Amino acid sequence: MRVYLPCTIPALARAAEAGEVGPAPLTGFAVTPSLTEWYASGDTEELEYVALTEAARASLRMLAADRADGVGAPARRVVVAADVPDDIVVAGAALEERARVRLREAVPLAKVAAVHVDDRFAAGDIAEAVVALPAADQGDDDAKFTVDGAEAHELLWYATQEIPDILEDVRHD
Repeated sequence: MRVYLPCTIPALARAAEAGEVGPAPLTGFAVTPSLTEWYASGDTEELEYVALTEAARASLRMLAADRADGVGAPARRVVVAADVPDDIVVAGAALEERARVRLREAVPLAKVAAVHVDDRFAAGDIAEAVVALPAADQGDDDAKFTVDGAEAHELLWYATQEIPDILEDVRHD
């Protein structure tokens, strides 16, 4: 099953060093039966894009949490796409997003198919969205507009062997 794991640049660096995305349990996003039922007219590619978008939103929240904890994470959303065995993925009706899943095990980098990352030109909008998240969560329409604006930026696709290049590129921002 293809899963999309929200991440940040510091978390990606830790995964590269450890050789796996973890520790478990991990929250991810995938084409679940609930998502397929809700988005009945979509083909697999469209459904995977929805799951990727949900993971990008979760990455934005991870950036906000990092900043609240004093971690100077670069303002770029990161999503790790991995192909994992179905038996380590748990989806349930009680989970709030239709695409949300839990992974029972860490994901070895060998199972990672690609990494999706904002380019440096998105950093300003992503930083503004991170700051606006609390107000957006409280219902502020202007803040919601700012957060939604982050989604106007498409994530770039990188092969797993490009992870060191991504990390080096971000160091020079």
